[in-house]
Amino acid sequence: MINASIAELRAGLAAGEYTATDLSAAFAARIEAIDPSLNSLVSRVEPTEPSGGDGALAGIPYVHKDIFCAKGTRTTCGSRMLADWVAPYDSTIHERLTRSGAVLLGKANMDEFAMGSSNENSHFGAVANPWDTNAVPGGSSGGSAAAVAARLVPFATGTDTGGSIRQPAAFCGVTGIKPTYGRVSRYGMIAYASSFDQGGVIAKSAEDCATVLGEMAGFDERDSTSADREVPDYAATLNDSIAGLRVGIPRQWFSEALDPAVGDAVTAAIDELRAAGAETVEIDLPDADIALAAYYLLAPAEASSNLSRFDGVRFGYRCEDPKDLQDLYERSRSEGFGAEVKRRILVGTYALSAGYYDAFYRRAQKARRLVTDHFQRAFEQCDVIAGPVTPTPAFDRGAHSDDPAKMYLEDIFTIPVNLAGLPGMSVPAGFVAGRPVGLQLIGRHFDEARLLNVAHQYQQRVDWHTRMPSLGGDSSNH
Repeated sequence: MINASIAELRAGLAAGEYTATDLSAAFAARIEAIDPSLNSLVSRVEPTEPSGGDGALAGIPYVHKDIFCAKGTRTTCGSRMLADWVAPYDSTIHERLTRSGAVLLGKANMDEFAMGSSNENSHFGAVANPWDTNAVPGGSSGGSAAAVAARLVPFATGTDTGGSIRQPAAFCGVTGIKPTYGRVSRYGMIAYASSFDQGGVIAKSAEDCATVLGEMAGFDERDSTSADREVPDYAATLNDSIAGLRVGIPRQWFSEALDPAVGDAVTAAIDELRAAGAETVEIDLPDADIALAAYYLLAPAEASSNLSRFDGVRFGYRCEDPKDLQDLYERSRSEGFGAEVKRRILVGTYALSAGYYDAFYRRAQKARRLVTDHFQRAFEQCDVIAGPVTPTPAFDRGAHSDDPAKMYLEDIFTIPVNLAGLPGMSVPAGFVAGRPVGLQLIGRHFDEARLLNVAHQYQQRVDWHTRMPSLGGDSSNH
Protein backbone atom coordinates (compact mmCIF):
# COMPACT_ATOMS: atom_id res chain seq x y z
CA MET A 1 0.00 0.00 0.00
CA ILE A 2 2.67 2.55 0.96
CA ASN A 3 4.44 2.27 -2.41
CA ALA A 4 1.26 2.24 -4.48
CA SER A 5 0.46 4.94 -7.01
CA ILE A 6 -2.45 7.30 -6.53
CA ALA A 7 -4.34 5.41 -9.25
CA GLU A 8 -3.72 2.10 -7.46
CA LEU A 9 -4.85 3.55 -4.13
CA ARG A 10 -8.00 4.93 -5.75
CA ALA A 11 -8.69 1.53 -7.33
CA GLY A 12 -8.36 -0.14 -3.93
CA LEU A 13 -10.81 2.34 -2.44
CA ALA A 14 -13.27 1.80 -5.30
CA ALA A 15 -13.02 -1.97 -4.91
CA GLY A 16 -13.73 -1.75 -1.20
CA GLU A 17 -10.38 -3.26 -0.21
CA TYR A 18 -10.10 -0.50 2.39
CA THR A 19 -11.82 2.74 3.28
CA ALA A 20 -10.48 6.29 3.21
CA THR A 21 -10.32 6.10 7.01
CA ASP A 22 -8.22 2.94 6.78
CA LEU A 23 -5.89 4.61 4.30
CA SER A 24 -5.40 7.71 6.43
CA ALA A 25 -4.84 5.56 9.52
CA ALA A 26 -2.19 3.49 7.74
CA PHE A 27 -0.20 6.52 6.64
CA ALA A 28 -0.70 8.27 9.99
CA ALA A 29 0.74 5.21 11.73
CA ARG A 30 3.71 5.28 9.38
CA ILE A 31 4.27 8.95 10.18
CA GLU A 32 4.14 8.14 13.88
CA ALA A 33 6.73 5.39 13.51
CA ILE A 34 9.18 6.96 11.08
CA ASP A 35 9.00 10.74 11.18
CA PRO A 36 10.76 11.16 14.56
CA SER A 37 13.97 10.15 12.77
CA LEU A 38 13.35 12.56 9.87
CA ASN A 39 11.62 15.62 11.36
CA SER A 40 9.82 16.13 8.06
CA LEU A 41 6.58 17.40 9.65
CA VAL A 42 6.05 20.32 12.03
CA SER A 43 2.35 19.69 12.69
CA ARG A 44 -0.04 16.77 12.57
CA VAL A 45 -3.63 17.27 11.44
CA GLU A 46 -6.46 15.00 12.49
CA PRO A 47 -7.74 13.47 9.23
CA THR A 48 -11.31 14.14 8.24
CA GLU A 49 -13.65 12.27 5.97
CA PRO A 50 -12.96 13.21 2.32
CA SER A 51 -15.41 15.74 0.96
CA GLY A 52 -14.69 15.26 -2.73
CA GLY A 53 -17.04 12.38 -3.50
CA ASP A 54 -15.65 10.91 -6.71
CA GLY A 55 -12.89 13.49 -7.04
CA ALA A 56 -9.59 12.38 -8.53
CA LEU A 57 -7.94 12.52 -5.10
CA ALA A 58 -10.84 11.30 -2.96
CA GLY A 59 -9.44 9.56 0.11
CA ILE A 60 -5.77 10.17 -0.78
CA PRO A 61 -3.67 11.44 2.17
CA TYR A 62 -1.10 14.21 1.73
CA VAL A 63 0.83 16.92 3.57
CA HIS A 64 1.13 20.63 2.85
CA LYS A 65 4.39 22.47 2.85
CA ASP A 66 3.85 24.71 5.88
CA ILE A 67 3.65 27.82 3.73
CA PHE A 68 0.06 27.12 2.59
CA CYS A 69 -2.80 28.39 4.71
CA ALA A 70 -5.40 25.84 5.77
CA LYS A 71 -8.09 27.29 8.01
CA GLY A 72 -7.74 26.25 11.62
CA THR A 73 -4.25 24.76 11.21
CA ARG A 74 -0.97 26.11 12.48
CA THR A 75 0.93 27.68 9.57
CA THR A 76 4.49 28.54 10.54
CA CYS A 77 6.65 28.98 7.42
CA GLY A 78 9.32 27.24 9.49
CA SER A 79 9.80 30.44 11.50
CA ARG A 80 9.67 31.52 15.11
CA MET A 81 7.87 34.57 13.77
CA LEU A 82 4.79 32.44 12.99
CA ALA A 83 5.41 29.51 15.34
CA ASP A 84 1.94 29.72 16.91
CA TRP A 85 -0.04 31.38 14.11
CA VAL A 86 -3.26 29.62 13.09
CA ALA A 87 -4.49 30.38 9.58
CA PRO A 88 -7.94 32.03 9.54
CA TYR A 89 -8.63 31.12 5.89
CA ASP A 90 -7.81 28.53 3.21
CA SER A 91 -5.33 28.93 0.40
CA THR A 92 -6.74 28.27 -3.06
CA ILE A 93 -4.56 25.17 -3.36
CA HIS A 94 -6.00 23.81 -0.11
CA GLU A 95 -9.55 24.57 -1.24
CA ARG A 96 -9.03 22.73 -4.51
CA LEU A 97 -7.36 19.69 -3.00
CA THR A 98 -10.13 19.47 -0.39
CA ARG A 99 -12.77 19.74 -3.11
CA SER A 100 -11.05 16.85 -4.90
CA GLY A 101 -11.29 14.75 -1.73
CA ALA A 102 -7.64 14.72 -0.63
CA VAL A 103 -7.11 14.22 3.13
CA LEU A 104 -4.61 16.48 4.92
CA LEU A 105 -2.44 14.66 7.49
CA GLY A 106 0.03 17.38 8.42
CA LYS A 107 2.21 20.35 7.59
CA ALA A 108 5.72 19.76 6.28
CA ASN A 109 8.91 21.29 7.67
CA MET A 110 10.69 23.84 5.50
CA ASP A 111 13.49 26.37 5.38
CA GLU A 112 12.27 29.51 7.13
CA PHE A 113 10.07 31.55 4.79
CA ALA A 114 11.30 29.27 1.97
CA MET A 115 14.82 30.70 2.15
CA GLY A 116 17.33 27.89 1.84
CA SER A 117 18.60 24.92 -0.14
CA SER A 118 19.05 22.39 2.64
CA ASN A 119 16.15 22.58 5.12
CA GLU A 120 18.64 23.45 7.86
CA ASN A 121 17.14 26.93 8.30
CA SER A 122 13.91 25.87 10.02
CA HIS A 123 13.07 27.11 13.50
CA PHE A 124 11.84 23.56 14.13
CA GLY A 125 15.15 21.90 13.34
CA ALA A 126 16.77 20.34 10.29
CA VAL A 127 15.10 17.64 8.21
CA ALA A 128 17.02 14.41 7.51
CA ASN A 129 17.25 12.81 4.08
CA PRO A 130 15.53 9.38 4.21
CA TRP A 131 18.23 7.82 2.02
CA ASP A 132 21.01 8.92 4.37
CA THR A 133 20.07 10.71 7.56
CA ASN A 134 23.47 12.43 7.64
CA ALA A 135 22.55 14.22 4.41
CA VAL A 136 20.26 17.19 3.82
CA PRO A 137 16.98 16.60 1.94
CA GLY A 138 17.33 19.87 0.00
CA GLY A 139 15.22 22.94 0.44
CA SER A 140 13.14 24.77 0.93
CA SER A 141 10.52 22.04 0.36
CA GLY A 142 12.75 19.49 2.09
CA GLY A 143 10.08 18.29 4.50
CA SER A 144 7.67 17.62 1.64
CA ALA A 145 10.30 15.72 -0.39
CA ALA A 146 11.48 13.68 2.61
CA ALA A 147 7.89 12.75 3.53
CA VAL A 148 7.16 11.48 0.02
CA ALA A 149 10.50 9.67 -0.28
CA ALA A 150 9.87 7.88 3.02
CA ARG A 151 6.34 7.05 1.79
CA LEU A 152 4.77 8.86 4.72
CA VAL A 153 2.24 10.19 2.21
CA PRO A 154 1.56 9.59 -1.50
CA PHE A 155 2.11 13.27 -2.37
CA ALA A 156 2.91 16.66 -0.87
CA THR A 157 2.61 20.27 -1.92
CA GLY A 158 5.69 22.42 -2.36
CA THR A 159 6.76 25.83 -3.57
CA ASP A 160 9.57 26.71 -5.95
CA THR A 161 11.11 30.20 -5.91
CA GLY A 162 14.59 29.30 -7.16
CA GLY A 163 14.46 25.51 -7.28
CA SER A 164 12.78 24.62 -4.01
CA ILE A 165 10.64 21.80 -5.44
CA ARG A 166 13.11 20.40 -7.98
CA GLN A 167 16.26 20.42 -5.83
CA PRO A 168 14.78 18.54 -2.82
CA ALA A 169 12.98 16.17 -5.19
CA ALA A 170 16.37 15.36 -6.77
CA PHE A 171 18.10 14.95 -3.40
CA CYS A 172 15.34 12.64 -2.11
CA GLY A 173 14.77 10.54 -5.24
CA VAL A 174 11.18 11.62 -5.92
CA THR A 175 9.41 13.46 -8.74
CA GLY A 176 8.64 17.17 -8.45
CA ILE A 177 7.10 19.69 -10.83
CA LYS A 178 7.18 23.46 -10.72
CA PRO A 179 4.54 24.66 -13.18
CA THR A 180 4.68 27.84 -15.22
CA TYR A 181 4.48 31.02 -13.14
CA GLY A 182 0.77 31.83 -12.89
CA ARG A 183 -0.49 28.29 -13.55
CA VAL A 184 -1.23 27.61 -9.85
CA SER A 185 -2.77 30.25 -7.61
CA ARG A 186 -0.56 31.91 -5.00
CA TYR A 187 -3.54 33.04 -2.90
CA GLY A 188 -2.98 31.86 0.65
CA MET A 189 0.63 30.91 -0.06
CA ILE A 190 2.74 33.09 2.24
CA ALA A 191 5.03 35.14 0.01
CA TYR A 192 8.81 35.08 -0.15
CA ALA A 193 9.48 36.63 -3.60
CA SER A 194 6.20 37.33 -5.35
CA SER A 195 7.45 37.39 -8.95
CA PHE A 196 9.16 34.01 -8.51
CA ASP A 197 7.09 31.93 -6.05
CA GLN A 198 5.09 29.10 -7.60
CA GLY A 199 3.25 26.24 -5.97
CA GLY A 200 3.64 22.70 -7.26
CA VAL A 201 3.67 19.01 -6.46
CA ILE A 202 6.09 16.41 -5.11
CA ALA A 203 5.05 12.78 -5.60
CA LYS A 204 6.53 9.40 -6.43
CA SER A 205 5.98 9.56 -10.19
CA ALA A 206 5.10 11.81 -13.11
CA GLU A 207 1.74 10.05 -13.32
CA ASP A 208 0.92 11.00 -9.72
CA CYS A 209 2.14 14.57 -10.30
CA ALA A 210 -0.15 14.84 -13.34
CA THR A 211 -3.16 13.79 -11.27
CA VAL A 212 -2.47 16.24 -8.44
CA LEU A 213 -1.45 19.18 -10.65
CA GLY A 214 -4.66 18.78 -12.64
CA GLU A 215 -6.64 19.35 -9.45
CA MET A 216 -4.52 22.30 -8.24
CA ALA A 217 -4.05 24.32 -11.43
CA GLY A 218 -6.33 26.94 -12.92
CA PHE A 219 -7.28 30.59 -12.88
CA ASP A 220 -8.05 32.29 -9.57
CA GLU A 221 -9.51 35.78 -9.57
CA ARG A 222 -8.11 36.34 -6.05
CA ASP A 223 -4.55 36.13 -7.40
CA SER A 224 -3.64 38.99 -9.73
CA THR A 225 -0.77 36.94 -11.21
CA SER A 226 -2.95 33.91 -11.98
CA ALA A 227 -3.07 32.99 -15.67
CA ASP A 228 -6.54 32.83 -17.21
CA ARG A 229 -5.79 29.80 -19.38
CA GLU A 230 -7.48 26.46 -19.79
CA VAL A 231 -5.86 23.61 -17.88
CA PRO A 232 -5.35 20.53 -20.07
CA ASP A 233 -5.99 16.98 -18.93
CA TYR A 234 -2.40 16.19 -17.98
CA ALA A 235 -3.07 12.47 -17.57
CA ALA A 236 -4.54 12.17 -21.08
CA THR A 237 -1.21 12.64 -22.87
CA LEU A 238 1.10 10.73 -20.52
CA ASN A 239 1.30 7.74 -22.86
CA ASP A 240 1.91 9.70 -26.07
CA SER A 241 5.04 8.66 -27.96
CA ILE A 242 8.06 10.96 -27.69
CA ALA A 243 9.51 9.74 -31.00
CA GLY A 244 10.91 12.74 -32.85
CA LEU A 245 10.81 14.99 -29.80
CA ARG A 246 13.75 17.40 -29.83
CA VAL A 247 15.56 17.46 -26.48
CA GLY A 248 17.94 20.37 -25.97
CA ILE A 249 21.13 19.71 -23.97
CA PRO A 250 22.73 22.90 -22.56
CA ARG A 251 26.44 22.51 -23.25
CA GLN A 252 27.35 24.97 -20.45
CA TRP A 253 25.66 22.80 -17.82
CA PHE A 254 28.00 19.86 -18.39
CA SER A 255 31.16 21.59 -17.21
CA GLU A 256 33.63 21.47 -14.33
CA ALA A 257 30.85 22.80 -12.05
CA LEU A 258 29.06 19.44 -12.37
CA ASP A 259 30.09 16.40 -10.34
CA PRO A 260 31.21 13.87 -13.02
CA ALA A 261 29.20 11.06 -11.43
CA VAL A 262 26.04 13.21 -11.49
CA GLY A 263 26.83 14.06 -15.11
CA ASP A 264 27.09 10.35 -15.94
CA ALA A 265 23.71 9.61 -14.34
CA VAL A 266 22.03 12.48 -16.19
CA THR A 267 23.64 11.42 -19.48
CA ALA A 268 22.35 7.87 -18.95
CA ALA A 269 18.86 9.28 -18.40
CA ILE A 270 19.09 11.31 -21.62
CA ASP A 271 20.19 8.12 -23.41
CA GLU A 272 16.92 6.52 -22.27
CA LEU A 273 15.01 9.39 -23.90
CA ARG A 274 16.95 8.73 -27.11
CA ALA A 275 16.08 5.03 -26.85
CA ALA A 276 12.42 6.04 -26.64
CA GLY A 277 12.76 7.88 -29.94
CA ALA A 278 13.69 11.42 -28.89
CA GLU A 279 16.37 13.38 -30.72
CA THR A 280 18.97 15.46 -28.91
CA VAL A 281 20.47 18.77 -29.94
CA GLU A 282 23.10 20.85 -28.19
CA ILE A 283 21.94 24.31 -27.16
CA ASP A 284 23.49 27.34 -25.53
CA LEU A 285 22.29 28.61 -22.14
CA PRO A 286 25.26 30.77 -21.15
CA ASP A 287 23.68 32.69 -18.31
CA ALA A 288 23.81 30.39 -15.26
CA ASP A 289 26.27 32.60 -13.35
CA ILE A 290 24.42 35.78 -14.36
CA ALA A 291 21.09 34.21 -13.37
CA LEU A 292 22.43 33.25 -9.95
CA ALA A 293 23.66 36.78 -9.25
CA ALA A 294 20.44 38.37 -10.52
CA TYR A 295 18.24 36.06 -8.46
CA TYR A 296 20.12 36.74 -5.24
CA LEU A 297 19.45 40.44 -5.72
CA LEU A 298 15.87 40.34 -6.98
CA ALA A 299 14.47 37.68 -4.63
CA PRO A 300 15.89 39.29 -1.46
CA ALA A 301 14.58 42.67 -2.63
CA GLU A 302 11.08 41.23 -2.89
CA ALA A 303 11.53 39.43 0.43
CA SER A 304 12.53 42.69 2.09
CA SER A 305 9.20 44.15 1.04
CA ASN A 306 7.05 41.06 1.71
CA LEU A 307 8.44 40.40 5.18
CA SER A 308 8.06 43.98 6.37
CA ARG A 309 4.56 43.05 7.59
CA PHE A 310 6.07 40.89 10.35
CA ASP A 311 6.75 43.70 12.81
CA GLY A 312 5.45 42.44 16.16
CA VAL A 313 2.37 44.65 15.96
CA ARG A 314 -0.42 42.94 14.05
CA PHE A 315 0.31 39.22 14.29
CA GLY A 316 3.18 36.83 14.76
CA TYR A 317 6.00 36.86 17.28
CA ARG A 318 6.28 39.85 19.65
CA CYS A 319 9.20 40.45 21.98
CA GLU A 320 8.61 40.64 25.71
CA ASP A 321 8.33 43.98 27.53
CA PRO A 322 9.35 46.38 24.75
CA LYS A 323 10.52 49.77 26.00
CA ASP A 324 8.98 51.69 23.11
CA LEU A 325 7.83 51.21 19.50
CA GLN A 326 11.37 51.22 18.13
CA ASP A 327 12.40 48.52 20.60
CA LEU A 328 9.28 46.51 19.71
CA TYR A 329 10.17 46.53 16.01
CA GLU A 330 13.85 45.83 16.48
CA ARG A 331 13.63 43.00 18.99
CA SER A 332 10.55 41.35 17.51
CA ARG A 333 12.21 41.10 14.10
CA SER A 334 15.70 40.24 15.35
CA GLU A 335 14.36 37.54 17.69
CA GLY A 336 11.62 36.29 15.35
CA PHE A 337 13.69 35.82 12.19
CA GLY A 338 16.56 33.38 11.71
CA ALA A 339 20.01 34.18 10.35
CA GLU A 340 19.35 33.38 6.67
CA VAL A 341 16.12 35.39 6.57
CA LYS A 342 17.82 38.38 8.17
CA ARG A 343 20.70 38.08 5.70
CA ARG A 344 18.35 38.21 2.72
CA ILE A 345 16.27 41.05 4.13
CA LEU A 346 19.44 43.10 4.58
CA VAL A 347 20.67 42.32 1.06
CA GLY A 348 17.27 43.18 -0.41
CA THR A 349 16.92 46.41 1.53
CA TYR A 350 20.41 47.46 0.44
CA ALA A 351 19.66 46.69 -3.23
CA LEU A 352 16.53 48.84 -3.10
CA SER A 353 18.08 51.74 -1.21
CA ALA A 354 18.71 55.19 -2.67
CA GLY A 355 21.91 55.27 -4.68
CA TYR A 356 22.03 51.51 -5.24
CA TYR A 357 18.73 50.80 -7.00
CA ASP A 358 20.12 51.48 -10.47
CA ALA A 359 23.47 49.86 -9.76
CA PHE A 360 21.99 46.61 -8.49
CA TYR A 361 18.24 46.10 -8.76
CA ARG A 362 17.74 47.59 -12.23
CA ARG A 363 20.74 45.74 -13.65
CA ALA A 364 19.45 42.48 -12.16
CA GLN A 365 16.11 43.01 -13.91
CA LYS A 366 17.97 43.47 -17.22
CA ALA A 367 19.82 40.21 -16.56
CA ARG A 368 16.47 38.51 -15.97
CA ARG A 369 15.31 39.65 -19.39
CA LEU A 370 18.52 38.33 -20.92
CA VAL A 371 18.01 34.89 -19.36
CA THR A 372 14.42 34.79 -20.64
CA ASP A 373 15.54 35.74 -24.17
CA HIS A 374 18.15 32.97 -24.25
CA PHE A 375 15.54 30.39 -23.23
CA GLN A 376 13.25 31.62 -26.01
CA ARG A 377 16.04 31.23 -28.55
CA ALA A 378 16.84 27.76 -27.21
CA PHE A 379 13.23 26.67 -27.67
CA GLU A 380 13.47 27.57 -31.36
CA GLN A 381 15.81 24.57 -31.62
CA CYS A 382 14.12 22.11 -29.25
CA ASP A 383 10.84 21.10 -27.61
CA VAL A 384 12.14 20.44 -24.08
CA ILE A 385 15.45 21.00 -22.33
CA ALA A 386 17.15 18.28 -20.27
CA GLY A 387 20.06 18.51 -17.86
CA PRO A 388 21.08 18.17 -14.22
CA VAL A 389 19.01 19.53 -11.35
CA THR A 390 21.95 20.05 -9.01
CA PRO A 391 25.73 20.02 -9.42
CA THR A 392 26.17 17.37 -6.71
CA PRO A 393 24.15 14.76 -4.82
CA ALA A 394 22.81 15.71 -1.39
CA PHE A 395 25.57 17.08 0.83
CA ASP A 396 26.06 16.41 4.53
CA ARG A 397 24.22 18.53 7.09
CA GLY A 398 26.44 21.40 8.15
CA ALA A 399 28.70 21.17 5.08
CA HIS A 400 27.78 24.63 3.76
CA SER A 401 26.55 26.28 6.96
CA ASP A 402 29.49 28.68 7.19
CA ASP A 403 29.56 29.53 3.48
CA PRO A 404 26.28 31.02 2.17
CA ALA A 405 27.80 31.63 -1.29
CA LYS A 406 28.61 27.94 -1.68
CA MET A 407 25.08 27.06 -0.57
CA TYR A 408 23.66 29.44 -3.19
CA LEU A 409 25.65 27.63 -5.92
CA GLU A 410 23.49 24.55 -5.31
CA ASP A 411 20.75 26.39 -7.23
CA ILE A 412 22.81 27.21 -10.32
CA PHE A 413 20.81 24.93 -12.67
CA THR A 414 17.36 25.63 -11.25
CA ILE A 415 17.29 29.42 -10.79
CA PRO A 416 17.32 30.33 -14.52
CA VAL A 417 13.96 28.54 -14.91
CA ASN A 418 12.35 30.75 -12.26
CA LEU A 419 13.79 33.94 -13.72
CA ALA A 420 12.06 33.06 -17.01
CA GLY A 421 8.85 31.77 -15.36
CA LEU A 422 9.10 28.43 -17.18
CA PRO A 423 7.83 25.03 -16.02
CA GLY A 424 10.45 22.58 -14.74
CA MET A 425 10.60 19.07 -13.34
CA SER A 426 12.97 16.86 -11.41
CA VAL A 427 12.79 13.14 -12.19
CA PRO A 428 14.73 10.45 -10.26
CA ALA A 429 17.71 9.39 -12.39
CA GLY A 430 19.83 7.11 -10.24
CA PHE A 431 22.22 7.25 -7.31
CA VAL A 432 25.72 8.48 -6.61
CA ALA A 433 27.35 6.88 -3.55
CA GLY A 434 23.91 5.83 -2.31
CA ARG A 435 22.35 9.30 -2.63
CA PRO A 436 19.75 10.10 -5.32
CA VAL A 437 20.26 12.45 -8.27
CA GLY A 438 17.69 13.95 -10.60
CA LEU A 439 17.14 14.69 -14.29
CA GLN A 440 15.78 18.19 -14.90
CA LEU A 441 13.23 18.74 -17.67
CA ILE A 442 12.30 22.29 -18.72
CA GLY A 443 9.47 23.28 -21.04
CA ARG A 444 7.96 26.23 -22.81
CA HIS A 445 5.48 28.40 -20.93
CA PHE A 446 2.34 26.43 -19.99
CA ASP A 447 3.71 23.23 -21.53
CA GLU A 448 3.52 21.14 -18.34
CA ALA A 449 1.67 18.41 -20.24
CA ARG A 450 4.69 17.78 -22.45
CA LEU A 451 7.06 17.67 -19.47
CA LEU A 452 4.84 15.17 -17.68
CA ASN A 453 4.59 13.10 -20.86
CA VAL A 454 8.38 12.98 -21.30
CA ALA A 455 8.93 12.19 -17.62
CA HIS A 456 6.31 9.42 -17.71
CA GLN A 457 7.82 7.86 -20.83
CA TYR A 458 11.21 7.88 -19.13
CA GLN A 459 9.72 6.29 -16.02
CA GLN A 460 8.25 3.48 -18.14
CA ARG A 461 11.83 2.50 -18.99
CA VAL A 462 13.45 2.78 -15.54
CA ASP A 463 12.49 2.03 -11.96
CA TRP A 464 14.35 4.73 -10.01
CA HIS A 465 11.08 6.34 -8.93
CA THR A 466 9.79 3.09 -7.40
CA ARG A 467 12.76 2.57 -5.07
CA MET A 468 12.36 3.22 -1.38
CA PRO A 469 14.90 4.06 1.32
CA SER A 470 15.43 1.54 4.10
CA LEU A 471 13.30 2.90 6.93
CA GLY A 472 11.14 1.21 9.53
CA GLY A 473 11.79 -2.24 8.16
CA ASP A 474 11.32 -1.35 4.47
CA SER A 475 13.71 -2.94 2.03
CA SER A 476 16.18 -0.62 0.33
CA ASN A 477 16.63 -1.04 -3.40
CA HIS A 478 19.39 1.33 -4.30
